[in-house]
Amino acid sequence: MIKRVIAAFMALMGSGLALAGNALAEEAAKEAPKISDMDTMWVLLAAYLVFFMQPGFAMLEAGLTRAKNACNILAKNFMDFSVASLVYFLVGYAFMFGDGNSFIGLKGFGLMGLEDGSLPVWASWMFQAVFCGTAATIVSGGMAERTKFTSYLVFTAVLTAIVYPIIGHWTWGGGWLSEMGFFDFAGSTIVHGTGGWVALVGTLFLGPRLGKYSVDGKANVLAGHSLPLAALGVFILWFGWFGFNPGSQLAASGVDNARAIALITINTNLSAAAGAVAAMSVVWMIFGKPDLSMTMNGALAGLVAITAPCAVVSPFASIVIGLFAGLIVVMGVTLLDKLHVDDPVGAIPVHGFNGMWGTIAVGIWGQKALGLANDGLLHGGGFTQLGIQIMGTVACAAFAMACMAVVFAAVKAIIGLRVSVEEEIRGLDIEEHGMEAYSDFQIFTTR
Repeated sequence: MIKRVIAAFMALMGSGLALAGNALAEEAAKEAPKISDMDTMWVLLAAYLVFFMQPGFAMLEAGLTRAKNACNILAKNFMDFSVASLVYFLVGYAFMFGDGNSFIGLKGFGLMGLEDGSLPVWASWMFQAVFCGTAATIVSGGMAERTKFTSYLVFTAVLTAIVYPIIGHWTWGGGWLSEMGFFDFAGSTIVHGTGGWVALVGTLFLGPRLGKYSVDGKANVLAGHSLPLAALGVFILWFGWFGFNPGSQLAASGVDNARAIALITINTNLSAAAGAVAAMSVVWMIFGKPDLSMTMNGALAGLVAITAPCAVVSPFASIVIGLFAGLIVVMGVTLLDKLHVDDPVGAIPVHGFNGMWGTIAVGIWGQKALGLANDGLLHGGGFTQLGIQIMGTVACAAFAMACMAVVFAAVKAIIGLRVSVEEEIRGLDIEEHGMEAYSDFQIFTTR
């Protein structure tokens, strides 16, 4: 009898424990984030495509610079992504997406203490890290052929660890611009504008390359050594942009996400094509020849411009945005030459000027029906969204330029920014790296 009572008691206890265990498991399942495998794979695939933009930038910048500096520009492209990856892991991601205040995030250093959402935090970090690397590599082109390698590494670390993440926190991290309704879907201002405006400050601190401007003020052509390399770079960038913009949807599961990705993709492509056609047409009319380098920069200008509004405008609007972008890049290059601002690859007009243009275009053609807070000017929304976009892009540009001006000034005073005249004449490949991009093919030039 006692044995039967004990057996019954044990069975009852077992059932109770099982029920309690099931209840705890159900409660844990409710609290644990439900990671979407499809969304995770989509975001990681997009991150891989954006990473592939790094060789695109490397080929573009190497092709548009002279042979004696090709190794140097490639080394900078390798190292800006490497440095950006490390500092963005240690501090940058926390400043950008961690809990904090409306100005800066203050949690998640080294990704510690951060929880998964619909994506694993590691996937989110990887996607954002390749964007951070893109902002850094834009600067290398504008400051090419006369910047000290050591100095470049220093200000790249500051840009990717602090300046870019703070701007990102204002917008994508839920900061003060986000609260106001500022919209930059994939980074016309946050990524490209930041890189372009920092490149402008850097070129002003450096001054023009030797021989770029004659005594009478005329701009001389210091031709890049390989247009085929540059063209390959542009095609790689165009391809990688299909991860840059559509990937920023951050989800692929469901009909709504699928339609959004499709719209973003077609808008991205149409704006790039329109930018190339517009730039080629304008330069052909002005100078009498369909210049290839300007055409390529027109395509990139269209890509940069559509990056902010790609999710909230129609395909027809994306064409118009791209056409204006192509015009802006030609006029921008011409303006910089008149001002004696030496930008070897056109980074400032492509990324700075058109980053601003694309962000402002949100307030002109953006549609509330596609997810924007307010309709744009041409859709009956008045100047509300347009005013927010103008204020946001100006604030981000001013912050980036002010912060990096301090950094450039400090670096210039302590270790110097620019190589010596002799080093610049001989080429940075030999002087900075002790090697040549093209063995036994060194070219000496006179001042």
